[in-house]
Amino acid sequence: MALQKKRIFQVVFFLLPVALAGVYCGTSLPGWTMRTKALLEELALVSAEDLKTLRNVRVFLEEQSQKMQLLMQEVAQLRAEISRAKEVNQAASQMASEVYVEMSDWALKSSGATIDMQRTSETYICKENWGCRVLWLFRTANPPDTILQPDVSPGNCWPLQGDQGQVVIRLPARVHLSAVTVQHIFKEVSPSGTVISAPRDVAVFNAPLPRAFARVKLLVKSNWGNPAYTCIYRVQVHGKMAKPEEREKGIQERAAEGEGSKK
Repeated sequence: MALQKKRIFQVVFFLLPVALAGVYCGTSLPGWTMRTKALLEELALVSAEDLKTLRNVRVFLEEQSQKMQLLMQEVAQLRAEISRAKEVNQAASQMASEVYVEMSDWALKSSGATIDMQRTSETYICKENWGCRVLWLFRTANPPDTILQPDVSPGNCWPLQGDQGQVVIRLPARVHLSAVTVQHIFKEVSPSGTVISAPRDVAVFNAPLPRAFARVKLLVKSNWGNPAYTCIYRVQVHGKMAKPEEREKGIQERAAEGEGSKK
């Protein structure tokens, strides 16, 4: 009997905490459930806002990435254009340099060019009438080397005797000739009001040929109608200077010509 009471007491003692715990849990569980639900809803709301923010950031980054790619393409295109512009500029500079060299005037008196007087036609001297002769006493005719100077003002020409003749120019160096320019004034600024004394049909010897030359002969075959004289204002000789070995050969040839003339 005593043993049964002891067992019943043990069972009651064991079940009492369990019953109390169950009562406590039964009364507090709904509160915990509501709090948990509220927290989950808040978390879901925060997560949705963060997700929206992340999506916006992603869209922004994609847009910026596209803009950056376009900008890089524009930069690459600009670099290519700058590179092409540099190439064009270099080519233009080289062409301008070549043109400058090609069009350099080797028939300038200031550079050392002279006239071979022995092989050049006579200068016109007015003997047509007494008035012309008297006037010629106070005004000397321009010499042939007038054509080797850049002054082409009206009247500043060399009057070649007749409508035909020639002039031989000694160049300051041996030159591979590329072109010869003969200048004359316009009719509007001519002192006589005409240009009938201007050269019409001319020929140049020693240009252009593969070898270099130290002399150029300009042959005037006719003018525009003046039988008394032909006015030559300026002659320009263009080309490239010969190489050193060619210049040395030219010196030897001129020396040989000098010895031949002495004999």
